[in-house]
Amino acid sequence: MAHEKNHDYHILNPSLWPFLGSLGAFIMLFGAVLWMPKQGGGPWMFLIGLALTLYVMYAWWAEVVAESNAGDHTPVVRIGLRYGFIMFIMSEVMFFAAWFWSFFKHAMYPMGPDSPGIDGVWPPVGIETFDPWHLPLINTLILLCSGMAATWAHHALVHENNREDMKWGLILAVVLGIIFTGFQAYEYSHAAFGFSGNIYGANFFMATGFHGFHVLIGTIFLLVCLLRLQRGHFTPEKHVGFEAAAWYWHFVDVVWLFLFAAVYVWGG
Repeated sequence: MAHEKNHDYHILNPSLWPFLGSLGAFIMLFGAVLWMPKQGGGPWMFLIGLALTLYVMYAWWAEVVAESNAGDHTPVVRIGLRYGFIMFIMSEVMFFAAWFWSFFKHAMYPMGPDSPGIDGVWPPVGIETFDPWHLPLINTLILLCSGMAATWAHHALVHENNREDMKWGLILAVVLGIIFTGFQAYEYSHAAFGFSGNIYGANFFMATGFHGFHVLIGTIFLLVCLLRLQRGHFTPEKHVGFEAAAWYWHFVDVVWLFLFAAVYVWGG
């Protein structure tokens, strides 16, 4: 009776995952620092850290899923998980705010050829920007349709308990996410400017490149939800993992709308 659980919280057992995750992230970062300026070691340390980080992510989240299936995720615990993911999304908002800040700062106060000031032009001389009303607009429509598909999947689960519609919604969202990534890679391959040598290219590729990385992560997120659905996971009452994936995907949508309006239309 002394050890009987009489509360709605989940008391975690001691775990090595936080330590191993931190170790993997440190090795990956340290390897990247050595790799980028080519100081020796090659990419091996980075790849070892990346492999360890990916393994921890898989094993730790698999453990969280097992805890949910075991009934440890009570309504109180699920609220805590949602709050935690909302805080993560807020940190991502601030991450992208830095790139928008840099882009707007250099656009409104461009540097001249000899000294900082407002005598420069934006985009810099010699930069041929993308036409926003061709491939960027197509990619915008693709990503918005993917977000609608994710919303369809969420509605099918929560309001109708229709797992078949949820499956097709997730499939459509994943396929459109892959198409978006392919089109962005095609766009990069035809860019008339590079990453280095000008502030416009640096800002463009950092902002849109990190967004593309988030699209890739979100696509994997939704694909994992599809695989979990096939295994019988998720109910209208318990679907925090899928809900987090949908929130993340809509965040990616919103960031792209700001990128399209600011970088492609206004900044071009």
